[in-house]
Amino acid sequence: MSDRPKRILLKISGQSFCRPGETGIHMEEITSICDQIKRVVDQGGVQLAIVCGGGNILRGKEFAAVSASIKTPTAHYMGMLATVINGLALQDALENAGVQTRLQTAIQMEKVAEPFIRRRCIRHLEKGRVVILAAGTGSPFVTTDTAAALRAREIEADVLLKATKVDGIYSEDPEKNPHAVRYSEISYQDFLRQNLKVMDAQAIHHCMEHNIPIVVFNYKKLGNIERAAAGERVGTRVLPAAEITKA
Repeated sequence: MSDRPKRILLKISGQSFCRPGETGIHMEEITSICDQIKRVVDQGGVQLAIVCGGGNILRGKEFAAVSASIKTPTAHYMGMLATVINGLALQDALENAGVQTRLQTAIQMEKVAEPFIRRRCIRHLEKGRVVILAAGTGSPFVTTDTAAALRAREIEADVLLKATKVDGIYSEDPEKNPHAVRYSEISYQDFLRQNLKVMDAQAIHHCMEHNIPIVVFNYKKLGNIERAAAGERVGTRVLPAAEITKA
């Protein structure tokens, strides 16, 4: 993981599209992320795909739990469509900043985006375009974290970067327990054994099966996306047990 990755899958949560504690889309928040992404692209030598969440608009699982008249699969499809709305906003913001992009969706909607086709996605990446991947996997009951892990496997990404609002993975929720221990590195197996909640277990399993390193870091700290993309030590790295640095 010390080498600079060539092909990156960046997972951005829906909450990064809005102000803290709010919902919806706020362009100043998107612009801040776009500025960091542009600097990654301007450095050259990296191929970048982005999976965005939709929680700022609607989380399918949560919506289904409080809406008795909406079937759970329908709620999940609604959540997938929320990620497309975010993808459209991110695409225009990036292109306004001078970054060439393509938006691909797992649910076909030709009027606004390309369908996700693995070979086409890789070709865009090879041409230096940032590819935004929306609508999850196109199937209900799959989180965007798991969608990001699956897409990372499909495009043969060197690393999965998960941008969050905390500076890594902790033994417990640091907002609830100020004495929680922050890990600089943790193995896939230990992550699963401790039942940590930063990513769902299915996403971890996919990365473990394909030996894709995961970096969980705070995107709110300016420059962290660039540093993570450059292979620098930021946040927490989730790795095979054999690659964990011995103290």
